[in-house]
Amino acid sequence: MKHKPTDDAIEIIHRRYFEGKPKMMKLLEQERLNADIASKIYSARVKAGLSQRALAKLIGTTASVVCRLENSDYSGHSISMLQRIANALGKRVEIRFVTKVASGQ
Repeated sequence: MKHKPTDDAIEIIHRRYFEGKPKMMKLLEQERLNADIASKIYSARVKAGLSQRALAKLIGTTASVVCRLENSDYSGHSISMLQRIANALGKRVEIRFVTKVASGQ
């Protein structure tokens, strides 16, 4: 498949490393999910006005664990830990299954 030339760095990276490579697309999807979870934990904690240490105390863990959970490179998020965080912040965990977007960016 021939593409129009581009100087968009994201598009170039996508074409070179991900397009037509299902294994790489699956890895990218997992990394996006990890980053999304980490970002949501961070945002909820900050919105609640809590430090990592304060949240850790509420959920019975250490600040280093909360730090790890807020790191987009961390892939060990568990439902039980997410529920503990949600409860401490007066929230609930919601999981949705949505239709995948056609593989592109």
